[in-house]
Amino acid sequence: MSKDAVKNAILIAGPTASGKSALAIHAARSTGGFIVNTDSMQVYDVLNLLTARPGKADLASAEHHLYGHVPPSASYSTGKWFADVAALLTRFDLQGRVPIFVGGTGLYFRALLGGLSHMPEVPEEVRDCWRKRGQEEGTEALYAELVRRDAHMAATLRPTDTQRITRALEVIEGTGRSLLEWQQARGQALVDDISARKIVLMPDRAWLRERIACRFAQMWEQGALDEVRALLALELDRSLPAMKAIGVREIEAFLKGGMTREEAIERSVIATGQYAKRQSTWFRNQLDASWLSFSSGEAACAAFSFA
Repeated sequence: MSKDAVKNAILIAGPTASGKSALAIHAARSTGGFIVNTDSMQVYDVLNLLTARPGKADLASAEHHLYGHVPPSASYSTGKWFADVAALLTRFDLQGRVPIFVGGTGLYFRALLGGLSHMPEVPEEVRDCWRKRGQEEGTEALYAELVRRDAHMAATLRPTDTQRITRALEVIEGTGRSLLEWQQARGQALVDDISARKIVLMPDRAWLRERIACRFAQMWEQGALDEVRALLALELDRSLPAMKAIGVREIEAFLKGGMTREEAIERSVIATGQYAKRQSTWFRNQLDASWLSFSSGEAACAAFSFA
């Protein structure tokens, strides 16, 4: 544990649509603290609604950092996020205040607590090479190549997970070491694990499914179509993370006449529900007993004192 790790931080994890943002705002108001985005999709600009970033009212009610600060043309890594957080925590105006980390990206939380080593940056030409090969040869060919080069890492991935397969190939070529090796090594901690207050929201599945459906319907009505139009106008590489945000492909299909409104919404809701299930499984299997689990933000507020 680094002697410079921030003490008494608040960590709020959970699947998408579980109520994390509202709980974080309550914590910020109670402590006078500031909120730090801990979600790998909410870092991207343009997709404000589709990535469920805090709205104007939320932003006005508490201080938020590291939301929408990355252009969708960039491929943002856990290491880059870690470096941005490290820089943020050195700011003079934030000293002595409680940082509240909130989001659904498990690896970000693991990195905060020193659970990830910090890989050197992979050369851009290596990343471009593997992205191009993925487009030309397809995910199946990339997975076969990963099996040949790094069978142990390949065994941890789904053969259809293009993004992670590509990342594993980039790392082993760019650094000479398996991504699995990097992941298993511990790194510097930015947050003191012992003093941190750690909460994970694990709501009822039926409640979460209904909330996801209602939220996506609101996104659709409030401007998600315009966001996708703006994103498509940038003509970005389809392999970039922002292009894979849930709802982008479905809304694009609707805009081009390939899906009805109802089909696009239904498929986006199903995809979001599947994503939430994967997040919940990760948190259930990876977080230790020091994390307090609650069924809702309201339950956490009733049982947990942020003062």
